[in-house]
Amino acid sequence: MESSLRITSLMEALSLKLSNQNAVFDLQTWRGGILPLSSHRTHFGYVARGHGALTVGNTAYPLISGSYFSVPGEATLVGDLVLGVVVSQHDYHGLFQVGGPIEERGRLRYIDGCSDTLLISPVLKGDACFNLLCLPMGVNQTPHTHPSFRVGVVVSGEGECRLEDGKSLLMCEHTLFVLPPNCLHSFHTPSAAMRVVAFHPDSDFGPTHQNHPMINRTIVEGVSAAKLPTDTASLTRKGFSSP
Repeated sequence: MESSLRITSLMEALSLKLSNQNAVFDLQTWRGGILPLSSHRTHFGYVARGHGALTVGNTAYPLISGSYFSVPGEATLVGDLVLGVVVSQHDYHGLFQVGGPIEERGRLRYIDGCSDTLLISPVLKGDACFNLLCLPMGVNQTPHTHPSFRVGVVVSGEGECRLEDGKSLLMCEHTLFVLPPNCLHSFHTPSAAMRVVAFHPDSDFGPTHQNHPMINRTIVEGVSAAKLPTDTASLTRKGFSSP
């Protein structure tokens, strides 16, 4: 994987392989037409412009500008005059989800007056997730890093990304970028607000077999079922086996 920030546009054809620990990911832009999505992967995607459909089997799920999705296994994207992005994780069976459009502000607080929303949550703690980051006009972010790569798309507004070497990269609607792990950076919005959708290949957040709402709020003789003895040896990391 490249050691420096990669920046391009959704209007450019891109096919890139990424990795995080032992997990492998494919990144590609969708510029309309038919885009087959392979089996034995979970595909995380976002539609930045246009209308299309996500077809799974004999069912077509409509996609509009601002739609995001997660689909495990074989599927097809179809649409004209569409701009989008897809990140596919190999050998991972996530949940099927179609959502959107995204909102103007995030639901959670983030650094330096920004906000974010967890659009697609980790199925289990440690799994990949998909996020919305909202930066109001006038933000000067504190320089920071992330322990794993980030794939981001500017969905509205404009700003700049400043790097440790002093470079300042302009970003506008439909800018696509890949931040490598531990890349010191900060976003700045001197003249306009900016929204970004970002794919994270991992997380330190999410449910576990021993800690989730169903088991925590199941009470047996006054005690949460999460605190009852359990055969933890029977619990697997994946928790779900694809057919």
